[in-house]
Amino acid sequence: MLASGCMAQPAPVSTALPTSRLNRKIEVMIRAELSVPPEYQMVIGERQKSDLAGYDMIPVTFSLPAHPERSQTVNFLLSKDGNTLARLSKWDIGEDPAMMIPTDGRPVRGNPEAKVTIVNFDDLECPFCARMNAEFFPDTMEHYKGLVKFVYLDFPLAEIHPWAMHAAVDANCLAAQGGTAYWNYVDYLHTHGQDVSGPDNDPAKAAVRLDKLARQQGEEQHLDAVKLDACLLKQDGSKVEAEMKIGDKLGVNATPTFFVNGERWAGQLEESQLWIMIDRALKAEGIQPPAAQPHPGSSTQPGQ
Repeated sequence: MLASGCMAQPAPVSTALPTSRLNRKIEVMIRAELSVPPEYQMVIGERQKSDLAGYDMIPVTFSLPAHPERSQTVNFLLSKDGNTLARLSKWDIGEDPAMMIPTDGRPVRGNPEAKVTIVNFDDLECPFCARMNAEFFPDTMEHYKGLVKFVYLDFPLAEIHPWAMHAAVDANCLAAQGGTAYWNYVDYLHTHGQDVSGPDNDPAKAAVRLDKLARQQGEEQHLDAVKLDACLLKQDGSKVEAEMKIGDKLGVNATPTFFVNGERWAGQLEESQLWIMIDRALKAEGIQPPAAQPHPGSSTQPGQ
């Protein structure tokens, strides 16, 4: 009996799934829980040591074959027994999120010295962006009277909006010479998108219309025509692409996406919701927001 006490113990029988089957279970679960679009590919990496007892870290890379440069890797947590998948989000708050969005050199609408900045990642062919642009500016600028400023950064969704990139480049050609020309161009495109697209939705014809509209703005604002024509002809999209990379880092994946002094909102937004965000940002800066005013025609009588 004593001799038998020194015998090696048999290895426990492993119940773990093969890696390929486990990875498939992980992929199916993530796709279901995060509503990952079918066209996105997922690559599940090797298990790594994590800081959380009982869990390993497992990197998952999401990519779109048509745009491999926009891939993103997200770390998940997998329990040692392989039965629980979790995601622990960590955020670096060492820097002010508002300071992560470079806006120097961009046209400003509103008071350039305002302490509240609304940054909008915009697509000039996006119908939701058009609605936001048309509804927000008149009322919001009037309501806050110099307390806010708007800055647009480019995020054209070329996969679904074929002339959005060309429009963004043309808008930047105008912005290089004058903010008024830029905003006039942006406002026009957001209210005449169908005219630009034309009945046949031909991107080449749309590009000709966009260039013509840009030249008209140049003439109206007395811009340098030679310089403008050279910019329109070159169609250098590097500045637009740089702003899109900024958007990618900030998690922008839809337009419009707003940042109000760093506070984010993606998609459609009612004016009242925007004002709540602006009021919150003003208070954080020690500024009392203006009192809300009833819209013209609204009843002030009790019970009506």
